[in-house]
Amino acid sequence: MAGHGTEQHPHGADRLCAAGDRVYSRAVRRGRVPRTDADVVPCLLELALLHPDPDDMDWLVPTAPQEVMTRLLRGVYDEVTDSQRRMGSAVAAFEWYAGLGRHLQAVSASAEGTAAIRVLDGLSRIQAAMDEATEACTQEVLTVQPGGIRRESELTEGLHRAVALRGRGVRMRDLYTHVARHGQGLLNYLELMGDAVEARTLDEVIDRLILFDRTVAFIPANADRTMALELRHPALVEYFVTVFERLWRLAIPLTAPLPDTGIEGISHREQSIAALLAEGHQDAVIAERLGISVRTCRAHIARLSETLGAASRTQLGVRIAQVGLDRPPGGASGISGTASGTAPAPASDAVSLPDQGSPSVR
Repeated sequence: MAGHGTEQHPHGADRLCAAGDRVYSRAVRRGRVPRTDADVVPCLLELALLHPDPDDMDWLVPTAPQEVMTRLLRGVYDEVTDSQRRMGSAVAAFEWYAGLGRHLQAVSASAEGTAAIRVLDGLSRIQAAMDEATEACTQEVLTVQPGGIRRESELTEGLHRAVALRGRGVRMRDLYTHVARHGQGLLNYLELMGDAVEARTLDEVIDRLILFDRTVAFIPANADRTMALELRHPALVEYFVTVFERLWRLAIPLTAPLPDTGIEGISHREQSIAALLAEGHQDAVIAERLGISVRTCRAHIARLSETLGAASRTQLGVRIAQVGLDRPPGGASGISGTASGTAPAPASDAVSLPDQGSPSVR
């Protein structure tokens, strides 16, 4: 019976079939349904959305929607964590190999064309390489923008480049942290660019990344972003594209609201902070990962303490675990991964590997 049901209903709890939706909704409204109602929807039993009533085995009772949501969110969060861990390992490996590469003579352009990996030392070289890639781009720009609110000067500085890309029919997609939603400059830019760009957000994103036409990628090569790597090796570029697409699917469209935490008085951002506190991170680390200032981070922690009735950091940690805030809320984004958002920041900003440099695709 279970195997037959899987063939007829090949889906998970995040996308119920029409019949399953009707039966489960009826069970939630009424508290239980006759077992015969589930004959046509074995998927509900296989997915543990319905289970026998211990008081009367001829009836089925529903699993609480809140519990189903928690399962879904945890599954998607695990996917995000795995992608971010793999991305961090890859970047570390690239830096190591790039360091070894400095001891070797670069292959001449005439012999091999463009180098698969180039180290760009200095803002001017980074800008020149970005300009070249921007001018050659004809189809798509993908960017990841870590940090918080985008400064309006960053967005307007390369506006002409973004407009030029739009004029050539180039599509742009950007990933930001949730904090970027509060920047009026970004919202103004997206409104101006219309449907040429899409933007989505996550609690945390990987370090700065920009991809042109899925043929060349730029990533930072040092902490202050005065050096960058230009990557043209097909395998490396494809890897970054895969990481971007997985994060994009898990992110929340900029036009969609952030999911409710389900706990009165605690915002989505405070839930993220609570999870990072539970992992043992210091205030400065949490602020950097979420793209907010340390002062703002501590203000949220103070509100968390007040809401949860904690008199000390130790007690706050206990309260966080007791109410289930020790797991990040990142999963919600994955459930709505098929929706599309509104425009992202100009491509230049995305690539502006050094924050102060005026990147090619603003």
